[in-house]
Amino acid sequence: MKFSNTDILFASLVGSKVAESIPRFEAVQNELMKHVLPPINFLPLNNNRINVPEVQNPGEYDVLKADAPVAESDQFFPLSFTVDEGKTWYLLPYEPMLNINGKNEIIRRNVAKSVAPNGATIPGRIKERWNRDDYEITITGVLIGSLMTGDVSDCYPIDDFLKLKEVVTAPKSLRVKCALFELLGINQIVIEEFNFPFTKGENVQAYEIKAYSDYDYKLLLDIND
Repeated sequence: MKFSNTDILFASLVGSKVAESIPRFEAVQNELMKHVLPPINFLPLNNNRINVPEVQNPGEYDVLKADAPVAESDQFFPLSFTVDEGKTWYLLPYEPMLNINGKNEIIRRNVAKSVAPNGATIPGRIKERWNRDDYEITITGVLIGSLMTGDVSDCYPIDDFLKLKEVVTAPKSLRVKCALFELLGINQIVIEEFNFPFTKGENVQAYEIKAYSDYDYKLLLDIND
C-alpha cells in the first residue's frame, strides 16, 4: 500500500470520532508509523559520532507548507456541488470518502398457506416489495490550509470552509457531479445533517455530510396525464 503526502495528511482525521468508524484509517495509521521526517542538524554535535547523515538540501523539507489541493483530473471520484442550477460548481479540493447505503421497502405478511400432501407447511412470510428507498449517502473528508501552522487567517482553510458551508446550508436539493453517483442514477441530493468535528492540525478541518438521493417528481398532474 503506497501513500502520498496528501493521504498521510488526510489521516489527521484519526483524532475524530468520524474516523473511528472507518476501517481504512487503521491501515493509514499503521503506514504513518513508517514515515518520519529526515534528520535535520539543529545541535552542534559531531555527525560522525552519532551516525546522523547530513541533509543536503534542507530547504526542500518545508514543514510549514502543506500539500496543494488535488486537481479534478487527479482524483479518482471527484465530487462537485452547485447551488445555483449549474452556473457555478464547487469541487471538493481533496477527494472525500463516499459511503452509500440503499435498501428496498419490503412488507412481510403472515398469511395462511396451503399444506403439502406430506403435511408440511411452507415456512416464512409472504414478501411484498413495496418500493425502493432513498440512497443514504455519507461524505467524509478534510479541508486543508496552505500553511501547517500560523494565524487563523494564514493556515485555516477559510475560503473552502465558507464554500462548503454555503453548500451544506442550502435550503433545497443540490445537483451533484460524481462518477460513482452517476452509476447509481444520482444527480441530486438533499443534505440532512453535517458536522465539523475537532481535527488534529491547525490547518486541517474534517467534515462529515449525511444526505439522501433526490429526484424530480411531478406531484401535480395535468388533465391529459
